[in-house]
Amino acid sequence: MADTPYFRFTNAVIVAPLLAVLAIWTVFWLELTLRINLNDYGIYPQRLSGLKGIVISPFIHGSVEHLYNNTIPLAVLMASLFYFYRKVALRVLVVGVLLSGLFTWAVGRPSFHIGASGVIYLLASFIFFKGIRTKHYRLVALSLVVVFIYGSMLWYIFPIEDGISWEGHLGGFLAGMLLAFVVKTPVPPIKKYDWERDDYDEEADEFLRQFDEDGNFVGDRTKEEGQVNEIKIVYEYKKDIGHDKDAKRE
Repeated sequence: MADTPYFRFTNAVIVAPLLAVLAIWTVFWLELTLRINLNDYGIYPQRLSGLKGIVISPFIHGSVEHLYNNTIPLAVLMASLFYFYRKVALRVLVVGVLLSGLFTWAVGRPSFHIGASGVIYLLASFIFFKGIRTKHYRLVALSLVVVFIYGSMLWYIFPIEDGISWEGHLGGFLAGMLLAFVVKTPVPPIKKYDWERDDYDEEADEFLRQFDEDGNFVGDRTKEEGQVNEIKIVYEYKKDIGHDKDAKRE
């Protein structure tokens, strides 16, 4: 998409997703290298000690599969957030993580909730609802792309599979939707053609004056009746150089 003051490619578009991915992979690598388990630092609902997991839990993953499944969506959605909503991206990310974490802590089952899935649902929800609300064609298109690629994730905000923190998913989804309605972000004005404006005068349009009320082409009606367009034909003659040369040789 074209670079505009509203949609600008900055270093954050690359740095933010890269740091996020690097952070979750580094934590997992440390767990393997040091042979430690950080699951106890996840969110444990209704326990004061479990509140620390609101900030720490997004960096902790239980397996390589869990980590891999979160890596690509996290990178793609975070890059989209910082490109299309760069002025509010950091605020949405920080406030959204806190809100989704508090929701998980308040309603979650008595278990350690870990992983960046809640952040992914936060980003997908915010991008979708914000794009629909703005009604800007680029942002609406982005919302449709998010639905097309990640729409199947919606089922996992419900308790349909054991071992998955649907509470974290639901918390991220609700936090993203809330922020989409609350956080204000500048949106570029939609360019309108002259004929789309309310004060558009059809009679002043030179092109439309060449058509009658039924849409038939009638030519330029500004000319007086009976006036005939003067047609001028110009003939150009080229001298046959080759023939002249042959004539001189004879």
